[in-house]
Amino acid sequence: MVHPSSNTLPLHLAFITFLRMLEGDLLYVEVDPLGSDIWKLEPVVQLLKEGAVGVIPTDTVYAIVCDLKSHSAIERLRRIKNIEASKPLSILCHSFRDIDTYTMGFPRGSGQGQTNIFRAVKHCLPGPYTFILPASKELPKQCTRYGTATAKYAPRKNVGVRMPNDVICQAVLEKMDAPLISTSVKWPKEDQWMLDPVVIADTYEPEGLDFVVGGGIRVADPSTVVDMTGSAPTILRQGKGQKQDWMVVKDEKDSVILEGELPIPHTA
Repeated sequence: MVHPSSNTLPLHLAFITFLRMLEGDLLYVEVDPLGSDIWKLEPVVQLLKEGAVGVIPTDTVYAIVCDLKSHSAIERLRRIKNIEASKPLSILCHSFRDIDTYTMGFPRGSGQGQTNIFRAVKHCLPGPYTFILPASKELPKQCTRYGTATAKYAPRKNVGVRMPNDVICQAVLEKMDAPLISTSVKWPKEDQWMLDPVVIADTYEPEGLDFVVGGGIRVADPSTVVDMTGSAPTILRQGKGQKQDWMVVKDEKDSVILEGELPIPHTA
């Protein structure tokens, strides 16, 4: 893969003080968490559009991401993170328009006593939540089905959706043509989040990662996962996002009828 160089970037990007090539071809970009220098993200966005797989910060932990429209990038992401073809991933969205395009959206309520979940969710997003929603037909086949080009595909009806409240993440999403496929960054062979972007770069560069956007060291506090496909919004994993009055927890079986167990997506 060809990475940006100082003679092909605009003049203000020629100052390579913010870009340093680690061993191999991995591109490391350090960005102010407050967003004062988001112009540094231009080469990252270009790489994503060319099919790159890299790491960006979210409002919880770091996430490995790729373009939703790139089948080969999705396969590489699974290989780099060693995620089985049967395991669900999530998508990072810039706006509710993205959510409505690639999922069936949030229930609006009937006006006859049913809760308008969409109105309630608008108070949570952007924020540290992953909502599991039915996927729409607009979600490309490589996202709605698992496996590689040679594997047997299995239908995927639901997708985890995130809209992070993070300046860097939103700046990247704003410049993309579609949401990003996403999975949280954990230590290889360990179920623990990696929080230091420099350590992430050193660890995953040998696995084929293309870039890392550093936005400071994060706290091990993932998103709260809420299943929206059953009879009531059900928390499958309590994380950074606070429980809302209209949510129930998975163990409250007397107050919610679960329609089958759903796997928690690999989400930040």
